[in-house]
Amino acid sequence: MIEAEFRIIPRPSSVTASNEDVLAAENVSLRLLLAQAEINATSLLAKAGIDAREREASDELQKLILEELHHRIKNTLATVGAIVSQSLRELPEAKPAQHAIEGRLLALGRAHDLLLQARWSSADLGTVVRGAAEAFIDPDEPKFSISGPDVRMTSGAVIAISMTLNELCTNATKFGALSVPDGRVDISWTLDQAAQRLRLTWTEKNGAAVRPPERRSFGTRLIETLGKQLRGDVQLSYEPTGFVYAFDVPMTSLTSSTA
Repeated sequence: MIEAEFRIIPRPSSVTASNEDVLAAENVSLRLLLAQAEINATSLLAKAGIDAREREASDELQKLILEELHHRIKNTLATVGAIVSQSLRELPEAKPAQHAIEGRLLALGRAHDLLLQARWSSADLGTVVRGAAEAFIDPDEPKFSISGPDVRMTSGAVIAISMTLNELCTNATKFGALSVPDGRVDISWTLDQAAQRLRLTWTEKNGAAVRPPERRSFGTRLIETLGKQLRGDVQLSYEPTGFVYAFDVPMTSLTSSTA
């Protein structure tokens, strides 16, 4: 029987020591990287927290400034209304003018209310139309039909459209479709994507007979001026079926703050 003899030959001491040094160095490097990563993560989280607090404080400050500005504007409008009322109180023949001015100031105030809700950035055209018509709507007798796609408008366009619609509603209440029980008003708008233009139409139906006025009233001039401010084309038609207002305007005039 042959017995085999096995012997373990040790590695040179220099090789073993070299490998251990490399491993130890790698462990130290790894620990340093992990420590640095933890420090960086903590720093980034702290910075993000500071930035978030700063943004929150900035947003809150902006909200307070806008609310204060809105409050001052409403006070100014109320003061102007009081001045008009006091100035024309002793002139019975000036009552129509007084009511017209008060109505325009109220319309301007409603437009500012709408813009405050949107932080004076933009508002949807449908919301503007419904807000302008709301003061003239009888819940028990609906007279308005409102339809059109979503269109976001800047503050200048919101005020111009609101004031225009107030004039149209006021005129229709005095002389047009809203002055008779069966009268109706259709407000609609469409987008021409190719030409990048919007066409808004106010059409009165089943109202009192209308005819072109002998002279252009202040309301008519205001409607035309507001349209020109937005670089749009305004057409007023006195059809046998009722008054029609058509407004054709570039989309950039409604959506661009520099228009």
